[in-house]
Order: sequence, then C-alpha cells, then structure tokens
Amino acid sequence: MSAHDTLLDVRIDSAAYGTAQVLHGVRFAMGRERVAIVGRNGMGKTTLCNVITGIHRDAHGTVHLDGQQILGKKPVMIGRAGIGYVPQGRRVFASLTVDEHFTMLGPRQDRDWPTSAIYDLFPQLGERRRSLGRDLSGGEQQMLAISRAVATGPELLVMDEPSEGLAPLVVDELIDQCASLFRDAGIGILVIEQNLHAALRIAERLLVMVRGETLLDMTSTEFAHRTDLQETHLGVSRPA
Repeated sequence: MSAHDTLLDVRIDSAAYGTAQVLHGVRFAMGRERVAIVGRNGMGKTTLCNVITGIHRDAHGTVHLDGQQILGKKPVMIGRAGIGYVPQGRRVFASLTVDEHFTMLGPRQDRDWPTSAIYDLFPQLGERRRSLGRDLSGGEQQMLAISRAVATGPELLVMDEPSEGLAPLVVDELIDQCASLFRDAGIGILVIEQNLHAALRIAERLLVMVRGETLLDMTSTEFAHRTDLQETHLGVSRPA
C-alpha cells in the first residue's frame, strides 16, 4: 500500500495501564477497506481500539489518520478528524428515541448523511424511529450505534466487538443489513472482534493480535482456510 492510499497508519510502541504494559509493537496500515483485528481475550484488542479513538491516552508511538497525527488527542478531536466510533456494548441512550439519537448530533451530523438517508439504509430503524433506546432489540441497538457513528460522516468507522451479546442469527442479519454500507460508503472499516465468523464476514483483510502485538496480516479468505492458525491463535478447534 502506497502512502498516498493509506488512510490509517498505526505504529504503537507501548500502551499501559499503570505499570502493566498491554501493547507493544503494533504495526499496520490500511486504506478505505474492511479490516478486522481478532485474537483471544486479553491480547490487547480493546486497548488498541481505545488508543486509536483517544479513550486510552497512555500510549507511545504514532497513529496517523490521512497523514494527521492523532495519537494522544482527546476523543472529540479524533472524532472531528474523521473517526466514527461504535463502542463495545452499543451504549445507546435508553431514554431517547431513535430520532433523538440523531437530533442530538446537531451540527455534527454530516450533510451527506441526513436522518432520511440513514433510514433508507436501515429501514428497520425508520420503522422504530419513535421507539426508546431501551425498547429496541439488541440487534436494533447495534444498528442504531452504527448509524449514529455513520451520521457524523467519518472517513474511518471503528467498531469494537459489534457482535458482543448477540445471537449468531442476529449477527448474520445485522451484517446482511450493513452490507451496502460496508460495500458502498467509500470509508474505511476497522472491526475489533473476537467472533471469527463475524470478522470473516465483515472484513476482506484480517490481522491477529497475540500478547499485545500484531502477529499475522492476511486476507480473510486465506485465514478462513488456515485452520491451523485458527486453532493456534484463537483456540478454534478443527471439526471432527
């Protein structure tokens, strides 16, 4: 990938919580493509996500978005620079309607993504526009969390464990409904995911994190056929 094509360039030498170092030697770059980062629990995936989005700031190295250094900046500044964030656990507002989740964005809502365009993309949300966040199903809440981030017009959409807490059938339905967004929106998609099935369905490229560093980088198709790597690094057992 040439520097001209690079949207996100991550070079993290260390990230820690107090004296406990979690990340070291994280190296990858991506363009306007779909990339998933997978790994076992405790390998640093969510910490990496939090470093990129500015939630965790005790990190050293560089993170460039479209050539602009964003490492260490506040989350609001990173959002304005072009990163949309879908947090782990969805974090929708229980007492706000679907409509109000977009109204509260105010001037931050991108003119290319008016609420009408969001509802065209996700008709199910349009049907629930007057429903409170707490009354939505888990899949609908995740759809709302993704839509809320997309409505800001990001260059890069970062999603942390979008399949968490959802039944496998719901995950598949959610991915199907997001297919046109992932395919046609012209933005980069970075997914932090423990569910290998979901990661392979969303992403065209896959990175594996092991003990705080990025160890493998290959196409999703290639990794899907490498059952040895799946078992070694993710604990996914081969079929009997």
